Amino acid sequence: MSRIQQRFEKLKDENRAAFVSFVMGGDPNPTASLKLLKSLPAAGVDVIEIGMPFTDPMADGPSIQVAGQRALASGQTMAKTLKLVTDFRKDDAETPVVLMGYYNPIFSYGVDAFLKAANDAGVDGLIVVDLPPEEDAELCIPAREAGLDFIRLATPTTDEKRLEKVLTNTSGFVYYVSVNGITGVKSADADAVDSAVARIKAKTDLPVVVGFGVKTPEQAAEIAKQADGVVVGSAIVDIIAGKLDKKGGAKVGLVKNVSTFAKSLADAVHTARDA
Repeated sequence: MSRIQQRFEKLKDENRAAFVSFVMGGDPNPTASLKLLKSLPAAGVDVIEIGMPFTDPMADGPSIQVAGQRALASGQTMAKTLKLVTDFRKDDAETPVVLMGYYNPIFSYGVDAFLKAANDAGVDGLIVVDLPPEEDAELCIPAREAGLDFIRLATPTTDEKRLEKVLTNTSGFVYYVSVNGITGVKSADADAVDSAVARIKAKTDLPVVVGFGVKTPEQAAEIAKQADGVVVGSAIVDIIAGKLDKKGGAKVGLVKNVSTFAKSLADAVHTARDA
């Protein structure tokens, strides 16, 4: 059983949803990025998504696009993103880590080399937003064969026929995109999310995790009543952006501010079903 499966099974037994946080690898620089990653489990984060910086992030909203630009400007590469995971794993062998991004950097690295390096680093799963199910042979199936979960996205426009295709080779969890469009711009509608989560759950036994458009502890708690997990990305990245100096360096208190906000989200998600 993978770390992702173990974490969701544990939370299911406790009748709690998972809190999933997104941070961009290397933002604002490799040193600060590692400190941020190491602070997240103690703040209550159950699964960490690490963005793989890319120059053309078509699904990302302004906050995450700028975070990727900061990371690239600081010299972040795919090799350095994998090293982040390796360094994180020196102190944490339990928290699931998922790499999220686009296929181009993986292709440039070389699929076989990337999968081996990701496994060696301690990566548990991949979310590659621009590879549709029709291209499963390109990365999804090799990743599954290498022991990595391949997590697919479903959206408000994914109909029944398409949903079956999306779910065919998905593992780890299903990521439901709660709004149409890019990250961090619109807010999720809890009623619409509840209906969508129920529809997906009728088709799969995998956990259903909801992201895009979740910005506050109150929103996260509402969604956690029905979903198996809640992702917050842009709101966390905005906290990072607010603690940078004019040169883009990390100010004192950056890690504390992020971990405090993450804890407020995690507490809201973890207690959402107690009432």
